[in-house]
Order: sequence, then structure tokens, then C-alpha cells
Amino acid sequence: MTAGTHTPVLIVGAGPVGATLALELARHGVRSTVVERSTTVSAHPKMDFINGRSMELLRRLGVAEEIRERGVSPDEPFNFLWTQDPAQPPVSVWEYPSVTGLRERYADRNDGTAPLEPYQRLQGSLLEDVLRGRVRRHPLIDLREGQSFLSLTQDGHGVEAVLRDEADGHTYALHADWLAGCDGGGSSVRRATGIGTHHSGPATRHCDVYFRSEDPALTRHGKFFLTIAAGGATLVNRDGVRTWTGTFVLPDGEPEPADPLAVVKERLGFDFEADEVINIAYWYGRLAVAERYREGRVFLAGDAAHQFYPTGGHGANTGLGDAVDLGWKLAAAVGGWAGPALLDAYEAERRPVALFNREMCAHLLGVWIRFPSLAAAGATRPQLAAYLDKERYQIDNPGIHFGHRYGTSPVIRHEDGPEPDWRWQEIVPATWPGSRPPSLRLADGRELFDLLGEGYTLVDLSGDLKGVPLAEKALHHGLPLTLLTVDDAAARDRWERDLVLVRPDQHVAWRADEAPDAAEWDAILRHVTGS
Repeated sequence: MTAGTHTPVLIVGAGPVGATLALELARHGVRSTVVERSTTVSAHPKMDFINGRSMELLRRLGVAEEIRERGVSPDEPFNFLWTQDPAQPPVSVWEYPSVTGLRERYADRNDGTAPLEPYQRLQGSLLEDVLRGRVRRHPLIDLREGQSFLSLTQDGHGVEAVLRDEADGHTYALHADWLAGCDGGGSSVRRATGIGTHHSGPATRHCDVYFRSEDPALTRHGKFFLTIAAGGATLVNRDGVRTWTGTFVLPDGEPEPADPLAVVKERLGFDFEADEVINIAYWYGRLAVAERYREGRVFLAGDAAHQFYPTGGHGANTGLGDAVDLGWKLAAAVGGWAGPALLDAYEAERRPVALFNREMCAHLLGVWIRFPSLAAAGATRPQLAAYLDKERYQIDNPGIHFGHRYGTSPVIRHEDGPEPDWRWQEIVPATWPGSRPPSLRLADGRELFDLLGEGYTLVDLSGDLKGVPLAEKALHHGLPLTLLTVDDAAARDRWERDLVLVRPDQHVAWRADEAPDAAEWDAILRHVTGS
């Protein structure tokens, strides 16, 4: 164990969210210590879907390529099969393009409506392995595995955490300027701060059976990502070939079955041969969001701040967004260029995202629940098909993943006027302050997002260097800012203004056609940094 009694940022939990937070801090040159109770990554696959927006954020950290190498083949379909009688074709098939299919869909688009990165399927345990490996090797990150968080105290100067080495039982104190709880739904950090959670509906108990099988009975209706059976089970194809997870609800008070795989087969409605049961896990599904994300110098992120059912990919992706948002803001605090309102903006920006995603998760979960209920009540096959076809838009709606705007953030320089044109089921991004701006390929073949700096980026599309004196003044005041001059007519048209200030998380902080005077520019910089 590395000796040391102080760290700028202590992160509790080295799952995907905690690891991403540490890598985001390191990207900005900030050291952190990460403590994790386990010494190995999870044996259970957990989540399975990294959406395109998360892949854009992970691309900034240099891990997107490795994630794709470890993930499901880009040619694998992403279909949802809704089955009632396994001897018959599915009642409905929700088709969504493979990664290759999405790349083909967007190949000729360069109008800002195409994301820089499509989604990627990757088991959560493998994502954890990728990110924890990066954390382990990074010189700015002190990863302490086999260490448990016990308690904390804090004052206006920092946080003292009591930790325990699980190998020898030794307890010790570590002082941090800031602490981030990324330790899951049962977060010890959240309990230590006294932060409560708002629940939407009751929790339900589930059983997951993770197994290997190449039995063709599992793909009798073709390859797929997910099967939802009217008998009350779901079946996820984890790698496109031979690993699967079967899941069913286990009512409270009902004993754990002696043979969970047999229950999966019964509820799917057909038999198959399993080569190996890899793992069995019991878990509770919840729809909950923390009452607040901050207590003094302690912050919550990921499942510590919100818990969703694993439907629609909302949970992990919301957490990855939390990690990036909190990471650059903490880096600003450690670096001395953040005002007090910047860290307050973390909750103001990310909690509304969690509340929105909770409702999206609940809506899709409702379809999951109603399908077997309607089938059990005697709904005909045409009725079931009509109901499901009405709901299929939920898996092909990129606006849900890319369309969020930090509209109430206190560190966005908002403007008056009509909102941009958001079209149903189509991304039409704009540089409206608070939004993710359009991703574009420049005439020379470079991706505009790849040219954005690690700190703020002032994108100058004016053609006459309006941004030069503004950048010089910002740097003089110690703000990490890159001036990016773009001479591209198509980019200027889609980015709508001559000057666009982009934050480290690729959200627009301010925009204008004319350069402000010195006093106004000072006011803008104070505003966007929370000073």
C-alpha cells in the first residue's frame, strides 16, 4: 500500500464511474487516490450498453478504441425480440442497427446530426477491467485495492476518511481536499453524509443466471441482443456468440430456487443445453435519485447518486456523464481557477439528467411489465404486436442520449430568444448555450471534437481572428483555454456563431458573433467559472 496521508481528491470505488472520474482528473493534471474494496473486477457482467454520448466522452480519455476491441463485434445486431410462444416467430421485433449499420447510416452525413461515436456493447465487468487497468498504470493515480471506506469527518478545509486494509485489518486515516463517493447503490459514502434518496415505486428482487451455451435453440429466431418472454424472463446475449444472462423476478419472501437456470428455461418457454453456469446473482431493481449530490466537500456520482433498472442503458451512462462533469469541476477547484458556484453546478446540471433518465427507464420498464401481464390476461397476438409496435421508438431515439441541455446551470451564459429546432427522433444539435454542439468533420478530414482542448476551448469561426485577444486575456487570468481557429464555411454555418466557448465536457458555455469588450469578457469568464 502506498504511504501517504493527503490526497487532493479521494475517490471511493473503482468501478467504471470511479475509474472514469480518476482518469478525468488526471487528464487535467490532478492527482487522486482511489480506494476499492475488491481486488478483482466483478465476476458478473452487469451493464451491457455504452451509448454514443458516453463513447464520445470516453474518446476524450483515449479509451474508446480499447473498449471497441474488447466489446461485441460491430456487426452484431441490436434487436429486441418479444416472444410469446417460442415455436412461433416473435410477436414483435424492435430492430436497431448494429454499430456497423449505424456507421453506414451516418457515413455521408456531415451536417451535425451524426454523433462522433456510435454506441458499443461491452459487459460492465470488461469495461471495469479496461478502465481500472488504465487507472492502475497512470502515474497521477494512486489505486489502493483491497481497501474499504469506513467513515468520514469534514470541515471547511477538507475531509478525513477512515479506511481499512482488508488484508491485515489495519485502519488508517487519509486526508483529502475533496471526496467523491462512487461506491454503488448501497453507498457507504452516501450513508456517512446522511443524504437520503427519493424512490419512485417499490424495489423488486431479481435473479440473474450468467451462463455459456452454443445451443442453436437460443437463436432459433435469429441473432439478437435481448429477448423478452411473455412467461416472465429476459435473455441477453452478452457476446454475440456463447455467453448469456437469463433474468427473472423473485418476489420478496420467496426462497431462492434450487436451480435458477431451470426457472429461466421454464419462463422462456423452452429447453436448451447450458455448457457452464458462470455466476448467479441476486439484486434489487430500484428507481431512486439522491436528494442532493453534495454535502460540503463530499460528492456522489454514479449509482451512489441514482439507481435505475438495467433497461435502456440509463444507469451506467448517466454515471459516466457524472464522472466527467464532476472531474473537470474538481480539477478546477484543485487548480485554483474555479469559483464557489462551479462545484455547486455539478448537482444543478447532473441531477436533472438523472431525474429525466429515471422517467425514461420507468417508461421502458413499464413495457417490460405490461407485455407478460397483457399476455397472461388473454390479449391476442395482434393486440400485443400493436402495443409493442407503438413503443418501439424508445430504442431508436438519439435525442434522449444526445439532446440534453444544461438549461438551468448557474455557470452557463444563457441567452434570450427562441430555442433551436429539435425534431422528433432526430438529433439537430446547436451551439445553444448548455448544449452539446454539433459534431462535424472539417474539410481537411479532421474531426472538430478531436481538436477541442483539455480545458475550455474558444472556437473562432470568424475568419478574422476575433478570438485572439479574448484567449490572451483568459490565459493571463489563469484560465486553461485553447484557441481553436476554424476556417470552414460548413462548420461556421452549423455552429451558428463566430465565437463559441466550449467547456471541457463538450458543452457550450457561451457564444456570440462579436467579441465583447474587456469588462464584459471578464464578467463572462467569472460567470462560466462560478466566480
